[in-house]
Amino acid sequence: MPDQFLKDLLLTPGTSGGEQKIQSVVRRFVQEFADEVTTDVLGNVYATVNPSGTKTILLDAHCDQIGLIVRHIDSVGFIRVNPVGGWDMQILLGQRMLVHTASGPIPGVIARKPIHLLDPEERKTVPKMKELWIDIGSVSEAETRSIVQIGDFVTPEPCLRELRNGRISGVAMDDRAGIWVIMNALKQVAAAKPAVRIVAVSSVQEEIGLRGATTSARNVAPEISIAVDVTHATDCPGIDQNEFGRIEIGRGPVLVRGANANPVVFDLLMAQAASRSIPVQINALGYPASNDGAAVQLAGAGCATGLVTIPNRYMHSPVELVAESDLCQAADLIAAFCLAVHPEMSFIPA
Repeated sequence: MPDQFLKDLLLTPGTSGGEQKIQSVVRRFVQEFADEVTTDVLGNVYATVNPSGTKTILLDAHCDQIGLIVRHIDSVGFIRVNPVGGWDMQILLGQRMLVHTASGPIPGVIARKPIHLLDPEERKTVPKMKELWIDIGSVSEAETRSIVQIGDFVTPEPCLRELRNGRISGVAMDDRAGIWVIMNALKQVAAAKPAVRIVAVSSVQEEIGLRGATTSARNVAPEISIAVDVTHATDCPGIDQNEFGRIEIGRGPVLVRGANANPVVFDLLMAQAASRSIPVQINALGYPASNDGAAVQLAGAGCATGLVTIPNRYMHSPVELVAESDLCQAADLIAAFCLAVHPEMSFIPA
């Protein structure tokens, strides 16, 4: 059953550029055990344990979700939007949305003409973003403009559903699941008195270009990092495992091998998983990951980076699905990794 922190993470919306409320959730959680909690001008939240440590590990996950932004209010009062992050247009049709206004969120819906009124060609065509609208029930342009401003953010209505076998589904598992993992790993580490400095960052604006991780890595200047994000589970219909590998929900966190993963970090993660009987899966990437790990790895003179990812079905949809056991095991593994690092350890590949 999801704990209160995970519920708060999943039920608090925050798209790229509008992460303030979700960051408040993070700050409330970490202030009970972190030695320092700070926020930078971009909005990244840093929680530090053992700030005087001579070697630094950065734990990174991003708090932003994909969404929309109000671009225009038409003459009838419908809201026209642009995307914030990568959307499958078919997913947006029929969704309940929240428009985040200065006076608070207001409900709306996205739809299209009923199927009865679509001509044969329209039925075969996926609409473009410019053809969609949000209906808030307004009767005029003036009414909508009295409530909604250009530049207001829009997100799907938050939800959290508990499914069978410890699976949970909802909006923004990408990457609130990762935030839960790194902050719970940091909580474990704080209780065990680590030998090195550990900084967990809830980074912003990943969905529009890894922007928060770029600045946070410069600010922290870590020698070592673990980036936590979701990855595509391939155990559902229609995904070719010959092409994308076998990644299964509930079989443990996924460790990445490839150019984006430091081999010493990978080997230490594997050793800690084996010593604690934590199940892990392996994924291979022949190119930089499309997550914060790619930005952190190249910070400063370079950072020894590992990627710990959470299997996720239906990514970038309002029904993303993960297994709670994968989250718990990822947190345990990362905590063990942090406690295994000592100041004299070298992460230069042999």
